Amino acid sequence: MSSQSSAFPRHLGERLTRIWAATVQREARSSELSQVFFCAAAGSAVGALVSGLHRGIEWLHTVAFDLPEGAALSTGIGVSVPRILFLPLIGGLLIGLGALIVRRFRSSDIADPIEANALHGGRMSMIDSLRLVIATIVSNAVGASVGMEAGYSQFGSSVFASLGQWLKLRRADQRTFVASGAAAAIAAAFNAPLAGAFYAYELILGNYSVRALAPIAAASLASVMTERALIDPVPLFAVSQAFHFKQSVYLLFALLGLLSAGFSVLAMQAVAWAERYMRLLPLPQWLRPGMGGLLLTVIALYVPQVLGSGHGAIQFHFDNNWTLTALIVVLIAKLLASALSIGSGFRGGMFSSSLLLGCLFGAVFADVAAMILPRLGEQHAALMMVGMGSVAAAVIGAPLTMVFLVLEGTGDFPMTVGVMTGVVIASTIVRLTFGYSFSTWRFHQRGLGIRSPHDIGWLADLTVAKLMRADPKIVPANITLGSLRSQFPLGGPKRVFVVRGTSYVGAIDIMALHDKKNDARLDSVTAGEAARDGDAFLLPGQNVRVALSRFEESLSESLPVLASIASREVVGYMTEAYALRRYSQELERRRNADLGQRDLFSISEPGATGP
Repeated sequence: MSSQSSAFPRHLGERLTRIWAATVQREARSSELSQVFFCAAAGSAVGALVSGLHRGIEWLHTVAFDLPEGAALSTGIGVSVPRILFLPLIGGLLIGLGALIVRRFRSSDIADPIEANALHGGRMSMIDSLRLVIATIVSNAVGASVGMEAGYSQFGSSVFASLGQWLKLRRADQRTFVASGAAAAIAAAFNAPLAGAFYAYELILGNYSVRALAPIAAASLASVMTERALIDPVPLFAVSQAFHFKQSVYLLFALLGLLSAGFSVLAMQAVAWAERYMRLLPLPQWLRPGMGGLLLTVIALYVPQVLGSGHGAIQFHFDNNWTLTALIVVLIAKLLASALSIGSGFRGGMFSSSLLLGCLFGAVFADVAAMILPRLGEQHAALMMVGMGSVAAAVIGAPLTMVFLVLEGTGDFPMTVGVMTGVVIASTIVRLTFGYSFSTWRFHQRGLGIRSPHDIGWLADLTVAKLMRADPKIVPANITLGSLRSQFPLGGPKRVFVVRGTSYVGAIDIMALHDKKNDARLDSVTAGEAARDGDAFLLPGQNVRVALSRFEESLSESLPVLASIASREVVGYMTEAYALRRYSQELERRRNADLGQRDLFSISEPGATGP
């Protein structure tokens, strides 16, 4: 009796919990206001955690490299030389061994926020994300030339993704939550809510929509407000100078943007080159980060400013005018260090590194310009900011993010317009020529066809296997055309597929077969001899977009579906008309499902039903 009485409150509590969870989930799915509330609450939590991580990394740098109080690792001031000798190497070995151990239990790749939104409908693994965050912390703590922002955005997005999955959100809302998490993380990392929000719009979501505006903005603002309540965040850079430019100076900004585009492509390619050469070394994969750490040590012994992400060195270079030679040395060394760190297997991104590289590139450009026109020395800080924004925008692929980062850092409108000039030119040139940002370039290196965070994951579900017909008309290769004509009169199937044994040989058009010009060879030519287009076929795992491109290449209205390239057994066929119809239907269905996700700048006529 007592056991039954004690079990009753427990079962009642479980039932009430399930009812409460179902009510919350139903409310979140149906109410935009509820989603904004959840984003604000989660954004506040992410802001607090990112602030703690940022302070923790600074403390680790101070302890690990024996830095003076208040010094940043990337300034190179007071860094212990003996510790440079072993810390990057030990860190690389830890990263390699950790990856080797984890790969035995979880062999899948870690999906970052862009990949999650593009391919997986916003679904992310919290366990995998924590793996990446820990690896990024270790990499940054030992001085690898990588940024923490990749870890921050991964962590923030995975928190929001887990929340969205618990709330059982629709696919479009789930993707917005992932973007909101990245916005909260980047906003806290740079104490810049506008930059964080536009980072999410440009890089994680891929559009500016009315429905996504409030959740992302709420997450970004709540994150920064929480951070400011907990600590006094240090700005990325502070320049007290008031800027006033003549119209001719904007031509200089445009030239710097043009040159920054080329430098940005070089920076991204350098990572690929470093990765390629690391693979050529006769070393097991887990030792590559250790080798990268050893090479980083060699560079850092001469140029300690390459250590760390570069976040702290930006203000240092605004406050100190180095010689042109010193700037060029640091610029080249930082470029090599970043490429080697990422290419060898250290975890992290190029956000902060690209900001410092751009700042140094702008400083070099300013010094060279001042040698030609000495009065341009007054624009040294301005050119550094334009270089910083232009290179980072081209590398990261988020031009408006960089514009707002400068606006929030300076509060100076003329300077913001100047930065926008360089940013627009650099990002446009890179987009039209190179075609990738750093993130999408890395996807390309892995063989993933992702050029933006736009949702293409649904295409994976619309496969040839689901769309094909399983009743193909198959004929043996040794049958004569005469027998084939009598077997398939006009008005029947339009195409038959010829096989030799079970292997596909080619196709025969029935209408062409009944043409009178074939009368003379009906008894002398076999189907195998007359079959054409043996290399034009589909495979069951291909998606509808690949199928449509195959129809366009082959100029055929129907294609056979083979079990595999090796067996070449015909298991079905598909027509171009049906593939187009199903593709259009799916696009329309998704358009209707996402009707609330209107473009922020779209204008609809009163009473219009379309977006």
